[in-house]
Amino acid sequence: MNKNYSLYKVKHFETIREMLRNQAENNRDTVAYKYEDAKTVKEVTYGEFYGEVSALGTVLTEMGYQHKHIACIGNNSYRWILVYMTVLLSNNVFIPIDKDLPKEDIENVINHSETDIVFCDAKYEEELRNADFEKDVAVVNLYDEENGLASLVKKGQKILESGDNSFSKVELNDPCDTKMILYTSGTTGNPKGVMLSEKNMLACVCSGLEIADVSGVALSVLPYHHSYELVGGLLMAVHEGSTVCINKSLKSVTKSLLLFKPTYMMIVPAFAELFYERIWANIRKKGKEKGFKMLLALSKVLLAAGIDKRKQFFGEIHSVFGGNIKKFICGGAPLRPEIAYFFNDIGISLQTGYGITECSPLVSGNRERFDNPVTVGVALPCNEVRIDSPDKDGIGEIKVKGDSVMLGYYKEPEKTAEVLKDGWFYTGDYGKFTDKKQLIITGRKKNLIVLTNGKNVFPEELEEYISAIPEVKEVIVYSKKDADGYQRGLTARIYVNPDMPISFDELKAKVAASLSKLPKYKQIQEIILEKEPFEKTTTNKIRRQKYIE
Repeated sequence: MNKNYSLYKVKHFETIREMLRNQAENNRDTVAYKYEDAKTVKEVTYGEFYGEVSALGTVLTEMGYQHKHIACIGNNSYRWILVYMTVLLSNNVFIPIDKDLPKEDIENVINHSETDIVFCDAKYEEELRNADFEKDVAVVNLYDEENGLASLVKKGQKILESGDNSFSKVELNDPCDTKMILYTSGTTGNPKGVMLSEKNMLACVCSGLEIADVSGVALSVLPYHHSYELVGGLLMAVHEGSTVCINKSLKSVTKSLLLFKPTYMMIVPAFAELFYERIWANIRKKGKEKGFKMLLALSKVLLAAGIDKRKQFFGEIHSVFGGNIKKFICGGAPLRPEIAYFFNDIGISLQTGYGITECSPLVSGNRERFDNPVTVGVALPCNEVRIDSPDKDGIGEIKVKGDSVMLGYYKEPEKTAEVLKDGWFYTGDYGKFTDKKQLIITGRKKNLIVLTNGKNVFPEELEEYISAIPEVKEVIVYSKKDADGYQRGLTARIYVNPDMPISFDELKAKVAASLSKLPKYKQIQEIILEKEPFEKTTTNKIRRQKYIE
């Protein structure tokens, strides 16, 4: 379709407790979670899960954990989810901690968030118990069967069996109060804890489902400290009564796909790019590139005539993803449009969206039958999205107002005031709308290059063109300053795919060809080759400032 269509009908809940209880009562025997443990697949139904949440919540309530701050750090696991959902159903505040942060940053987050109790994987227990926190912090090992999480659940079950229903009757906070604090990158010395309310999260869940059909069997691969997976992945699954299959590590994704046979995945561009590259590498290795391209062309012709042969033509690729995959929901960073087009062409819908933690996190998303991969789709129904001070091309800073916008930064009123003005959240991202009200992201405000001639350049635009060169694995574009501090030209730092060697002169020619249709001031003057992949943040984004400096 080339125009938007009616929103999906979605049940709206006032509390997350009500949402989970609804599944426990109406879909009690539906499998909520699957995970591999000691080479066997464990299954937990919604009824069983609600029972364990009630047990853990009951014992924590008896121990005096009400209106407290409860943190969790560790690998993705069923037990991590159990703690998360228990806290959301209580009157406590949840703090997810990035497991890949340095020790000092972990301690900094715990101190700044005023955490009272932290649940953790075994590897963190000793250092957390020995840390010099600013207040007393209880530490619970997620996997200590005798003294950790499991023992608390058993105690809670006994209390429940005695007739104690205090947890189910505990008075919840106002849905507009803080329910979760998520820390953004760069916490050392500069913590920014994004405060989200229950209303924020439920607005994101329900409005997200109004524009995207996300249901069935999910393979959960993104880290649980990230708002995209916490809200868009785990909470949307609860709303829909989906089955979440928990992937143990990045190394086990291929195995998990074949084991759990998911129908959809929430992913970031790094996953989509990896899948795309591996598919094409395998096609080239088998010498089938020409035949594959012919099959793609034939499939498009048939599809235009109303005949869908994509799963039949590309069944071998589908089988790599378990055979049942229907959809990838991709967000967290820009994705090259040709990758989305490719997956759509082979019969796997890849819908891109745009989000930021401060918006719980979704701002916009492409729709299944109103999908333009050049854009990040339409705004969520719960929010209003505008372009601030657009230039002659309609480009300006993206600002958002609505139910999913954060309460502010925890204990940081000045930083909050910098981004929240008259109810509008200023994202720091630049973009514009198409004539069909689909949003296009042009770049980050902090990355904007203003050349000496006054011309504005968004490096992300050039990086997208250069990234389309098959031999280019990673790239950042920036402008070097001369001795007088002026930005006079553009430099590209490129890490070449080691499996696809290319001479410097050939690479230089391909870069020039990829940018040939752009104005002269957007051409690359210098190329620097990197010997190693760029250093990344824990959310797999290049630490570009380090290389620019």
